[in-house]
Amino acid sequence: MTSLLDEPRTAGSASPSQRLQTTMAAARLSFTWLGVRKTLTAAQKNQAADSFGAEGKFLSAGKKLLDTSHPAFKAVTAIRGRAVAYWKGVSLPFPEPGVRLIRQNSLTDFDDQIAAFRAELDEAVAELDRHYDELRSAARNRLGDLFDASDYPPSLIGAFAIEHDFPSVEPPPYLQQLSPELYRQECERVQARFDEAVRLAEAAFMEELAKLVEHLTERLSGDVDGKPKVFRDSAVENLAEFFERFRQLNVGSNEQLDELVVRAQQVIRGVEPQQLRDSQSLRQQVSTQLSSVQSALDGLLVDRPRRNIQRRPR
Repeated sequence: MTSLLDEPRTAGSASPSQRLQTTMAAARLSFTWLGVRKTLTAAQKNQAADSFGAEGKFLSAGKKLLDTSHPAFKAVTAIRGRAVAYWKGVSLPFPEPGVRLIRQNSLTDFDDQIAAFRAELDEAVAELDRHYDELRSAARNRLGDLFDASDYPPSLIGAFAIEHDFPSVEPPPYLQQLSPELYRQECERVQARFDEAVRLAEAAFMEELAKLVEHLTERLSGDVDGKPKVFRDSAVENLAEFFERFRQLNVGSNEQLDELVVRAQQVIRGVEPQQLRDSQSLRQQVSTQLSSVQSALDGLLVDRPRRNIQRRPR
């Protein structure tokens, strides 16, 4: 496993936020998704309220149009979840809703993967559409008088979609010609956003590492009814995946965090889940070392709100 310290850092005196600006691009993921819940009409709310002796205007109620637990519907929903998880896994947060930062040299891979999710979604929606009459019939039986055929589109084809784009987060070049002062203000605003992006990235890495270390430490320490606690392979594998993602996305903004990631990586380097199950002494050793990392992380998380990102002069 490669250590994050083995990766060369950007040369020169560029600050972490400047490195983000020069090496990352904004990527946005969006969805078109069929709504499966609908608020009751005023007449329907009044009808429902009557059964409770209440007034309709003081009642909030809705109806579920389709059974989302149907396997075909769950298959569609699962693709959205995987697409979002992939997007977040290869990117860093950015202080603009729906936008994250991805490495410029990863854009082609990102584009290809989202296209693959899109094709998979089309197939899953086609399968769901084949069950659509069945789902509507079930809804008619369950909703009774609340069923309204106009709530349902003729087909589910086109009702679900995954889209992505790469919005610009830099000041438009023409602004420099139109108003140098306004362009300068926009540059400062963008710089502040990337400073915030660095802070958000640090916070996300710290919190994720702390959660993973705490979980594995808890699973390795102590016992239940005199037997070692059970833990899944993922408790170790998720840490290894975190180290790889940190190596790829870290911009070197926090030396303390870098050092703690290296320490945690060294603790589990070469350790297989089955070895931890077979050796009590190894469990104890790894648990003790990770507890030390966890304590240091707790200190960083406490101090984080008071830490400011230092910008170097251009």
